[in-house]
Amino acid sequence: MVRSMYSGVSGMKAHQTRMDVIGNNIANVNTYGFKASRASFKDVYYQTMSGASAGTAVRGGTNASQVGYGSKIGSVDVLQTRSTLQMTDNGMDAAITGEGFFQVQDPDGNTFYTRAGLLNVDSAGNLVDSNGNFVLGVSGSPLGKAPSNEKIQLMIPSVPPTPANVQEIINGVKFTFNAQNSTKDGNVTFNFMTDDSLPGGVDVSVRKDEMTSSAITVRVNKNATFTSMDDFTAKMNAAVTEANGGKPHPGGSFSITTDPATGLFPAGGLTGAELVGKDFDVKMGSLVGIPNEGIFGGMKFKGTSTSPMFDSTGNMTFAATYTSPATATDPEGWKITATDAAGKVYTGHVTTLMTGAGSVRLKATAPTDDGTYLEMTHPGLNAMNKKYNADNGKLPEDPISGGDSFAAPAGGITANPAKKSNDLGLMSKPIVLANGTEGGAQTVADLSSIAIGADGVIEAVHPVHGRLQLGRLDIVTFENPQGLEQVGNSYFSATGNSGTANYCQPGTSGSGALAAGSLEMSNVDLSKEFSDMIITQRGFQANSRLITVSDEMLNELVNLKR
Repeated sequence: MVRSMYSGVSGMKAHQTRMDVIGNNIANVNTYGFKASRASFKDVYYQTMSGASAGTAVRGGTNASQVGYGSKIGSVDVLQTRSTLQMTDNGMDAAITGEGFFQVQDPDGNTFYTRAGLLNVDSAGNLVDSNGNFVLGVSGSPLGKAPSNEKIQLMIPSVPPTPANVQEIINGVKFTFNAQNSTKDGNVTFNFMTDDSLPGGVDVSVRKDEMTSSAITVRVNKNATFTSMDDFTAKMNAAVTEANGGKPHPGGSFSITTDPATGLFPAGGLTGAELVGKDFDVKMGSLVGIPNEGIFGGMKFKGTSTSPMFDSTGNMTFAATYTSPATATDPEGWKITATDAAGKVYTGHVTTLMTGAGSVRLKATAPTDDGTYLEMTHPGLNAMNKKYNADNGKLPEDPISGGDSFAAPAGGITANPAKKSNDLGLMSKPIVLANGTEGGAQTVADLSSIAIGADGVIEAVHPVHGRLQLGRLDIVTFENPQGLEQVGNSYFSATGNSGTANYCQPGTSGSGALAAGSLEMSNVDLSKEFSDMIITQRGFQANSRLITVSDEMLNELVNLKR
């Protein structure tokens, strides 16, 4: 009686354990890479009532008579069968189509194996799984490298700084900008004022010494040598043609004197002023003359205008000088006025009687890089217009190597008052120097389209290097994969019965190729699990009935005393 009760208890315990295994399988029906387990029973020891005996000539043999003591769990086996793949459309997901395992390493240096290929790249470029543990394989270009178990870190070759370079054509003028040893992308904007297009085109080179992220230095080669005056007024015209043999004026100012009767320049008035180049239109500040002797009572003035001058900082200086060669009879009330583009007025007064030659000089400076101009107005003299030339886009080192001026005797010009402004002849248009590349070490943030191939090779696209092979995801196989021990987190660890890990490249040695963008589903079969659950439930019930029936039999035995 007592034996049957113990058998019932052991049977219930065994079926309870089997139900635990079934429950764990059902709970992980949607766990990627999960492998179902199976519980099997075995009987326990027996009490031998009589032993077996061999037969003789006069009597046959007998078998042993034994009574068992129930059952227990014989084994819980992991079913290492492959399951179906689920598409995820994530290039970093990977599933193994063969018998292999991914290898990972925790922070303590312990190595585990898994079938769940939920992979990612951390900020340091390490290939990690969903638990944050390092995935093992080959780092760098895998070409010619044997399968390995090192941490995979996506190493991107450093990028040497490359010069920024851009060309821009503004109204027929081609500007070329370049930067040597550029260490940082940067925007450098050059503004120009353009009035007229240049049909022949002029090349202007702007070269940067070095561009860095903290300070940008731009050196503009002030290559501008200007030549002839053209269209001075509607009544004064002069033309200078391109002359390859022309030479810069040796220095100082030269004078062009108009004919007092006609107000025109004489032929050859620009001798010595011809320079080399294509047309480059610059409008000078206009001059309006002072009335002649008959109008303002005998004061005689001679006006001189000089060309714009560029100093070492790239600023333009414009000067105008007026002299009085004779004694004035009416010293009061006369002044010379110059007005710049911003409306600022510069004035000089003639307030005393001059007994000899004297002068009143006005001087103003204005930067040329942003189109600032100087405007000069005096009563009585027409506007002037100047045109400069530069040869084949090559402008000499000194912007102005000399000067030109206009000198007119008293009463020589009697035109209507007018105003004119000067600028550098280029319309405002920004040019952005933005195609330089940053040098130095690169990070995974610079990568795009990271993907894992069927052979485990990790590829990505870099904006400078193009497509790169950054590592290889190697896998392992075991002689007895069912001998692996489950340790949680979808991990297995090697045991003495599993054998040692064999490192191999995906697709070789029976390991199976990788399916990128896919994950292996759980191999739990729900229909089988529910069937096993019903059988286990009935087995448990039967063993419980064994205990109750044995109890009733013992109760009847006790009642015999009554």
